[in-house]
Amino acid sequence: MARSKKHLGKYVDPRTDFGWKFYFGREDNKILLIEFLNSLFHGEKIISDLRYKPVEHDGDYEEMRRVVFDLHCIGSDGEVFIIEMQQLFQEFFKDRAVYYTSRLINKQLARGKKGDDYYLPEVYFIGILEFNMDGNGSSNMSRVTERPYFYDVALCDKLTKEIFYDKLGYKMISLPLFNKQPEELKTVMDQWLYLLKHLSTMDRLPSFLDKRIFGLIFEIGEIGKLTEEELMSYEASLKHKRDAESVFNSAKKSGEALGHAKGLAEGKAEGLAEGKAEGKAEGLAEGERKKALETAKAFKEMGLPVEDIAKGTGLSVEEVENL
Repeated sequence: MARSKKHLGKYVDPRTDFGWKFYFGREDNKILLIEFLNSLFHGEKIISDLRYKPVEHDGDYEEMRRVVFDLHCIGSDGEVFIIEMQQLFQEFFKDRAVYYTSRLINKQLARGKKGDDYYLPEVYFIGILEFNMDGNGSSNMSRVTERPYFYDVALCDKLTKEIFYDKLGYKMISLPLFNKQPEELKTVMDQWLYLLKHLSTMDRLPSFLDKRIFGLIFEIGEIGKLTEEELMSYEASLKHKRDAESVFNSAKKSGEALGHAKGLAEGKAEGLAEGKAEGKAEGLAEGERKKALETAKAFKEMGLPVEDIAKGTGLSVEEVENL
């Protein structure tokens, strides 16, 4: 087992499926999820407790799609949280987020309930993404904001920018766009995001992270403390993550190579077309110039003023004088 642990680092990577649920999906460690969520809400709301709920939800009808959340929790005030770790780019991730919240909202009103009471609890979707949601898996694009890695979305009036409905929200983190260095970590959220991104390569709790909040992660996250069964599960999860990334990157490179080849072919064709067009334009221009020179020469022989000839033919005075 010691040989197996050697290549795994010292701490469980929270960006694996096993690691995410190991740190945040267990009742014994729920204080970690509470602290993490409070850092994202940053005083907008204070979460004092959480209850873990079933993550699998069948549809009301046979043809309805079954959904499985990473984590599903109820806050102390009845608010609902869906927390997802998404490793690979997904083209319709926004659609998925809206669909997930819609499914839970739909469950709040019992079938056959009478009256006009449509009171609903708060529902929030929290997404931790290892891709740029607006960049097709690339981290080159960035939004015009001081925190391009953080999406804080709510229903609002497009004209006044005021919140229209404050009980539905989406908070997304794009980890590839979070590039702050230790000296730039100003908030607890900054510290959390730095930890999520770098924990797997650390060998101790650094001094720039709040020990009161993050001490538990470093205490429970040591790979050497995992049971044999947990270690096997973690290795399998890590392998799945790496294999998925490898397949995705290979597909991406293949697509880029295809796009490059296509671009070269199109560029070559466009260049040929442009060359022909330019040659044609140059031929026409040369023909027009020759005609202008012949006309100017004839006018000069007729004794017309040089300035008038130049103006009439588009040639310079010097060109006319040299004829």
